[in-house]
Amino acid sequence: MAAGHADTFHHVRDFPYFELPFGMKLPLPEIDLFGLHLQLTRFMVLQLVVCVITFVIFRGLSRRVSGGRSVTGYWWNFWEALAMFIRDEVVRPTIGDGHHGHGDESHDHGGHDQASANAVHPADEYLPFVWSCFFYVLFCNLLGAIPWLGSATGEINVTGVLAVTAFGATLFYGSRELGVGGFWLAQAPHIDVPGPLKLVLLPMIWVIEVIGLFIKHGVLCVRLFANIMAGHTVIAVILGFIAATSGGAWYLYYPVLAASIGGQIAIGMLELFVAFLQAYIFAFLATLFISTAIHPH
Repeated sequence: MAAGHADTFHHVRDFPYFELPFGMKLPLPEIDLFGLHLQLTRFMVLQLVVCVITFVIFRGLSRRVSGGRSVTGYWWNFWEALAMFIRDEVVRPTIGDGHHGHGDESHDHGGHDQASANAVHPADEYLPFVWSCFFYVLFCNLLGAIPWLGSATGEINVTGVLAVTAFGATLFYGSRELGVGGFWLAQAPHIDVPGPLKLVLLPMIWVIEVIGLFIKHGVLCVRLFANIMAGHTVIAVILGFIAATSGGAWYLYYPVLAASIGGQIAIGMLELFVAFLQAYIFAFLATLFISTAIHPH
């Protein structure tokens, strides 16, 4: 952990306390759990807050849609629209009908009525995981827009666990669909070459594909972490210009003050967009990896 504000990345690091205005700090307790000393950190607490927010919002939404009722109100319509977007534009088109072969897949791509949109689709069994990924990442990102909180997804250990979870889902769904052996054998695609050459190429391709499987999930971790951390770091640097010129002449300080505040607002709006974009990208890539796992080459 960094000690003090001399650390360039202090703004995006995790600490066992919350920073408050005027230099005050709210320390977090250390918990004794089965003989282990667990120090709570702000990112741990924020992730618990995200779980509570997610539960409250979608518990309320699920009550309102029960029995086929229509959702009313801007607040609930907003969350329903996000959930339906992930279902209709990400999960169903990406995964498709799988091996179930139930008719035409054209209803996945927008040319459908309300009844067919709400019908049970073979890909819907993957929705709970993908929805959880999307909204968990989204709420973690959005909390970073609140002063003195921070984004847990700006910590590589958090995004690393999310990537491991997505990797576990890929293995689980792929092994369930194809069998454990079938899943790993399916990593090598079918190649139409003479037998002796095939014996040479297939093992090489299989090794490359398996390594790629790990790399692709590693990219999930780094992509999310880097984008969130970079945005917060840029905001901190822009605001740091104010402190750097505070002891100088007024004709330097006030222009820098105005430009820094304007730049912070502009970057903050961009960060709001990135919060949704990175949640979408994480959910989409997780869905894509599941799709490749359950559909053999």
